[in-house]
Amino acid sequence: MSKAFEATDLGGTRLANRIVMAPMTRSRAYGPGQSPTELMAEYYAQRASAGLIVTEGTQPSAIGQGYPDTPGIHTAEQIAAWRQVTDKVHAEGGVIFLQLMHTGRVGHSTWQGRKPVGPSAVQAKGQIYTHDGMKDFEVPQELSGAEVEQTIADYADAAKNAIEAGFDGVELHGANGYLIHQFLAPNSNTRTDAWGGSPEARARFAVETAKAVVAAIGADKVGFRMSPGNPFNDIDESDRADVEATYTALINGLAPLNLAYLHQMEAPGYRDFTVQARKTWPTTFILNPFTGQEPTGPGELQLVDDGTADLIAYGALFLANPDLPARLAQNGPFNTPDRAKSFGGDHTGYTDYPTLD
Repeated sequence: MSKAFEATDLGGTRLANRIVMAPMTRSRAYGPGQSPTELMAEYYAQRASAGLIVTEGTQPSAIGQGYPDTPGIHTAEQIAAWRQVTDKVHAEGGVIFLQLMHTGRVGHSTWQGRKPVGPSAVQAKGQIYTHDGMKDFEVPQELSGAEVEQTIADYADAAKNAIEAGFDGVELHGANGYLIHQFLAPNSNTRTDAWGGSPEARARFAVETAKAVVAAIGADKVGFRMSPGNPFNDIDESDRADVEATYTALINGLAPLNLAYLHQMEAPGYRDFTVQARKTWPTTFILNPFTGQEPTGPGELQLVDDGTADLIAYGALFLANPDLPARLAQNGPFNTPDRAKSFGGDHTGYTDYPTLD
């Protein structure tokens, strides 16, 4: 039996195993004011056998919302609604962190009511889903220095709200082309002030945000997700030397904070960087590995056994297999996720997947 099925410690919190449910947007926050629903509570409770659940990306402020029907954590209404999720997960013995995701320039004014914001006024190539259909990305409004500081404060306030809502901690989403990643990448951050212009300066927003959140709720309740080399949402990190300099600066800035964990979504060709990051990172290292095939399967548990990572994160398989740890333990069988039902809709393709029982 793989070591991945053994209990472990995460910043003082006991995890039943080393299998993580990765954060995945599901766009079913149909409650008032983008609040979670009872259906969402059922969805997460079904998957409470994960050692750690990281929720779907959740906006720390109204302007941080990029997609329709994604949940927030910046109003009293949302805090109360999230409580039904955390209560159900904890009743099933689970541990759950809330992912804080400000989408930055990934959004649209047709339903936001204002232009999205970003580190620089650089339009991403591509389109975004809205209730009115697909729309081209817009040129974002560049955040002023004061607005950058306010955004950091919004993250800290949202983290405190998450603890009030019963979460065991929060994960800062610094990956996949959203706001923190936009600050890290040279094609989306063309600033020449203290927030851009060099690898260290581009990493500053991520580090200062993490510091503010740690000050708000404690380092043992804070994780950070990164995806070096990931081109999602028109991020250009094709200069390998710059990528390694930027993410080395990021890790060096985060390491002294003694966060609960660092969570890497691995890009193709980055295993050597993953190994180096794992060696230098002082606390728990979570890996969402690149395998060259989809989805991540039981074979990746070996990465815990050989020391490449402390925990392994699974995405697609957790959508279709609420009892994934049990299925991994016996090498399947695995339900196939219905990709057409990944975003929005009702319980179909969400809470109706069968378990082994």
